[in-house]
Amino acid sequence: MPTSSPTPDRSDAPVHELVVVANRLPVDSRTLPDGATEWVTSPGGLVTAMESVMRTVDSGAWVGWGGSPGEAPDPFEADGMALYPVELSQQDVERYYEGFSNGTLWPLYHDVIVDPEFHRGWWDSYLSANRRFAEAAAPVAAAGGTIWVHDYQLQLVPRMIREKRSDVRIGFFNHIPFPSVELFSQLPKRNSILRGLLGADLIGFQRESDSLNFVNAVRKLLGYHVDGSTISVPGIGAAPVREVEARTFPISIDSTAVSALTEDPEIRERAAQLRRDLGDPDRIVLGADRLDYTKGIRHRLKAWGELLDDGSIDPHDAVMIQIATPSRERVEAYRQLRDEVELTVGRINGEHAPLGRPAVSYQHHSFDRREMTALFMAADVVLVTALRDGMNLVAKEYVASRPDLQGVLVLSEFAGAADELRAAVLVNPHDIDELKSAILRSLAMPAEEQEEAMRSLRHQVMEHDVQAWAHHFLERLEATQSPEQVSAPSIRITGDRPSDPASLEAALRTFSAVPRLLIATDFDGVLAPIVADRDAVQPDPDALEALRELSELPGVAVALVSGRALSDLDFHTRMPSSVVLVGSHGAEVGALPPWMQAEVLDKSALAMSPEKEELLAGITSTLRRIARAHPGTEVETKPTAAVLHTRNATGRGGINATESALEYAMTLPDVTVTPGKEVVEFAVVHTSKGAAVDALARASASDAWLYLGDDVTDESVFAQLGERDLGLKVGAGDSAASLRLEDTEAVRGVLQRLLTLRDEQS
Repeated sequence: MPTSSPTPDRSDAPVHELVVVANRLPVDSRTLPDGATEWVTSPGGLVTAMESVMRTVDSGAWVGWGGSPGEAPDPFEADGMALYPVELSQQDVERYYEGFSNGTLWPLYHDVIVDPEFHRGWWDSYLSANRRFAEAAAPVAAAGGTIWVHDYQLQLVPRMIREKRSDVRIGFFNHIPFPSVELFSQLPKRNSILRGLLGADLIGFQRESDSLNFVNAVRKLLGYHVDGSTISVPGIGAAPVREVEARTFPISIDSTAVSALTEDPEIRERAAQLRRDLGDPDRIVLGADRLDYTKGIRHRLKAWGELLDDGSIDPHDAVMIQIATPSRERVEAYRQLRDEVELTVGRINGEHAPLGRPAVSYQHHSFDRREMTALFMAADVVLVTALRDGMNLVAKEYVASRPDLQGVLVLSEFAGAADELRAAVLVNPHDIDELKSAILRSLAMPAEEQEEAMRSLRHQVMEHDVQAWAHHFLERLEATQSPEQVSAPSIRITGDRPSDPASLEAALRTFSAVPRLLIATDFDGVLAPIVADRDAVQPDPDALEALRELSELPGVAVALVSGRALSDLDFHTRMPSSVVLVGSHGAEVGALPPWMQAEVLDKSALAMSPEKEELLAGITSTLRRIARAHPGTEVETKPTAAVLHTRNATGRGGINATESALEYAMTLPDVTVTPGKEVVEFAVVHTSKGAAVDALARASASDAWLYLGDDVTDESVFAQLGERDLGLKVGAGDSAASLRLEDTEAVRGVLQRLLTLRDEQS
């Protein structure tokens, strides 16, 4: 792939319909004898997938690192694709790539097989490198185009692009596993990673469990509303609230091309020659991996060595080939792994290898595609014993290389491929005895059984190739909500600092001057400090008195909108009939003052049917079972909902109970699940505080409304603020509210100030 003429300058109008952003460009540089640079296509599934996709668009581009530290070359074009190199210095390579990406994220996302390292300097480099990729990608996408970001090295890029280009669709695909929320919670800057990913419209994962882990992390750590696989994300800057989908798209290989190589006479002869070179053994067992601690190479060598030790395998009859492609050799954990593997191979060969033939043929170098195909054709058994793997394409390549329907695939259940390749011999590689049994079973498997299993495996691999994967992802991305379809407002405040007193005073003066007002407020955390025992709550009496007095003023409607049950809210507030009480996040509405238009508040949608009663009973039973397993957690029942309270849970019981509840929630598509501050509510009646305040504003014919809230459940109100409305967030956290108050004392001050201002105007 030689370099052709340069692409248009980045400052020109963007022209590319599809822009791929990945850590590496799809080409490698090669220095020719005359000193010139030539770019050649890199091997790899992503490059193959994108080549077919790029042929379907008018103009495609790829943004990535060229592979060498130092100044990046100018943008250029190759094979009809515009390439935009990103500059990485040697320090970037050490801190962004080898450091945070592969020293922190990689081990953490792979179940902490090796302990991750956390260094603040690594994060700083990761942040700046991601910004460089985003700055290279954002200007080159056409208006309304698509940007597809890939993998764990670039998790901040989607949000960075979103801040610059609200008009484009953004996809992200995570090629490696996504960890459970318990592991992910260890990550410094974890919320920044989540927010970075949620800049995308569609986030793809290899396995359903990865999607579930991500959704649970968003619920637990950010508190965003989740409905199935759809996440409601407050906007960035001036952008609206968006719906982001997290879905499963298992990647594959160019199976047709791999299978076609098996028809090449030279490759067929090479496969036969490999057997002759190894002494024509009865059986060849192959392991082919990057030299990485996630691949389970030590486990399979241990199993093979023990089978030789106990005489279950005769080294004259069976030979193992272990390919360990060099990887990240500057990283200490990888250097140590190489030493351990090579020491183990040396011991096995020293104790068991016959003269002239190895018991384990160890190959620490790379093989091209043709040689790998010959190896797959020669192998009677392939061992894929990954301890954790996003997919593992070696398994699929082996299957595609066996049109003869012979050979046995031993596949770790911890590899993503195990979800699809169910006809393989599935194994837990941590159980060495189970692994040994699987190897012996595979070596002895009759040809008829091999054919039956391989036929099933090939159907899966040949029908679901990498081109289908890419097109499926992009079709789903195209179907996501476009920028024109969203209408809710954005995050307005971040952090935890209270708003400037002068800004608050000006906002209150402007609001209080509106003729007809609705003043609505949450209860817990706003009128009353949050306490461990919710029954012992003590609301601020002066704040309640200010609300009572406001409700008596002309042109002012007052409402309390709480997640508490209506009867509970009434008991703790003792408000007069002039104040409307709304409980259970809007599912329960108390008596209305005579001047309020009751017909606007349609309660028919809130009615409980026998089916909903039965559903609620089942939910309550399940939540009580979860509570029994985690001491200190409690279940509260409401007329239309059940609530799991975790505030008093011991140790990590609250986190574990919440995770169990949220995992259960994924099975209830027709139930509104609302995580809050140490609570998770399951409502069988679909409503929200936002819907309740909107109905109250219409029923009271208000010209503007003010709402005070502290919880994620209050964001549905803040998200629909109009030009004259005022939203006040109490406490820390990102919010779509207008301004922030520090605590319940500040709430009291605001209510008393509103009373004074309204009195003055009256």
